[in-house]
Amino acid sequence: MNDDMLFEDEDEAGVAAPAAPTLAPWQVLIVDDEPSVHQVTELVMSDFVFDGRGVHFTDCYSAAEARVVLAQPNQFALILLDVVMESEHAGLDLVRHIREDLRNTNVRIVLRTGQPGQAPQEYVIRSYDINDYREKTELTHGKLSTVFYSALRAYRDLMRLERARNGLRRSIDAITQVCDSHNLRSFCSSVLEQASVLLGHDGEGICASRVNAFAAARMDGGLKVLAVTQAYADCQSEQRLDELPPAVREAFARCMREQCNHHGELYYVCYHRTRDDSESFLYMAFSEPIGVEEHELLAAFSANVAITYEKLLQREDSAATQDATVAILGEALERRGAAAGHHVQRVGLIAALLAGAAGLSPAEAEQLRLAAPLHDCGYAGLPDAVLHEAGPLSPAQWALMRRHCETGRAMLARSARPVLQLAASIAHEHHERWDGGGYPRGLAGQEISLAGRIVALADCVDAMVSSRPHRPAATLEQALAQVRADSGTRFAPDLAALLLQQEAALRELYRRLPPD
Repeated sequence: MNDDMLFEDEDEAGVAAPAAPTLAPWQVLIVDDEPSVHQVTELVMSDFVFDGRGVHFTDCYSAAEARVVLAQPNQFALILLDVVMESEHAGLDLVRHIREDLRNTNVRIVLRTGQPGQAPQEYVIRSYDINDYREKTELTHGKLSTVFYSALRAYRDLMRLERARNGLRRSIDAITQVCDSHNLRSFCSSVLEQASVLLGHDGEGICASRVNAFAAARMDGGLKVLAVTQAYADCQSEQRLDELPPAVREAFARCMREQCNHHGELYYVCYHRTRDDSESFLYMAFSEPIGVEEHELLAAFSANVAITYEKLLQREDSAATQDATVAILGEALERRGAAAGHHVQRVGLIAALLAGAAGLSPAEAEQLRLAAPLHDCGYAGLPDAVLHEAGPLSPAQWALMRRHCETGRAMLARSARPVLQLAASIAHEHHERWDGGGYPRGLAGQEISLAGRIVALADCVDAMVSSRPHRPAATLEQALAQVRADSGTRFAPDLAALLLQQEAALRELYRRLPPD
């Protein structure tokens, strides 16, 4: 069975095509100070049709009047423009206004004059951005039809190119927004939002996934709803297929059978199957029919979304594996030492809290949360007699204890992974002091890395509120009072001040993860 994405647009077999909607007419603006020119033009061209669309005329009798009309939102495809009106060059001046001031390069402009000697054809065509030049005597059906066919065909093709450019721009913007998402849930919410933006009109939708589709091939297999728009707000996170709204249920069921995306007149469904046989679904419903161009945009968008979705799943799985590995290692080391009650986990959380307060980015704070629990990994190189000594350490034992910083750095620095490199620096520096009285190198002030300063403070606070064989636990109030007393000597004063402002957050953390 092919594991790759299938994004094939399919018409629904056996469904009769809906009646073609009435197409809006082409908008034509006539600017001429002779009423008879308006009347004859409209009479002669009243039955003209191009691409299944008739024409609708708007009349202006001076260049000044035309400026007012053109200043309003409009979709004129063709302007039939007199040269001489309120002035000898009123029409030519209006051409420059349209092209240069209004920056409208799409509308087709055909100049018409009853006095060709005043505006020689070669000069006008060379000097002004017009598309044709005619004499007013050319008012027969045949000659006007030639002008209309040529102008409207050119306008149609220009608009197709513009829609394609705009569609590409919207697609790139939409994919950029989607790819900026930091987790699976925000990613899926962004997909729903951008799918509507892409087409330029509102849509309602639902994103869902089904884990290990190969093993759960039944139609009623469990789904996980990842994101919804307002119309589907009642959908629960964990739902069976038969509990979804009927239209969504039928669309997803067809995806599961055919393993490809499909669409109807008012909806579009994208299907993606990952390499590990999980499935993801995107259902979008629209209030008006979506055409071929919209289908193409959605297909291109969906293909990029599916690739991003799979990469995000892999990234989240990798991050979760890394997080779990660090936590398991930290807890194993915690059990060897004197600390108990998830000390290393709390140190990571306090370090991340302090990092955020210090202005580090969310990504940097998260890196610190992952790395901080390994600050005492050098304990792995210490004998149990030193780690579990109930009383004061002898000089020889203290010398061994101090070596755990170097041991931890050496262990972690072997990896090139950023989290472990950060953890190596923390392991090496978390017993340094702001005043230079720490170990192993006696660093002072900003010679100590910011991560080392943060974890030193987080580790000490949590150690104080945790019991040890040789002393009882302090209260949080007592621990914070000690931080205040040691600010500027043991701890960086700026970080100590920030931590003292986080008392409420610390209380909540210790409520969730109390020390033993």
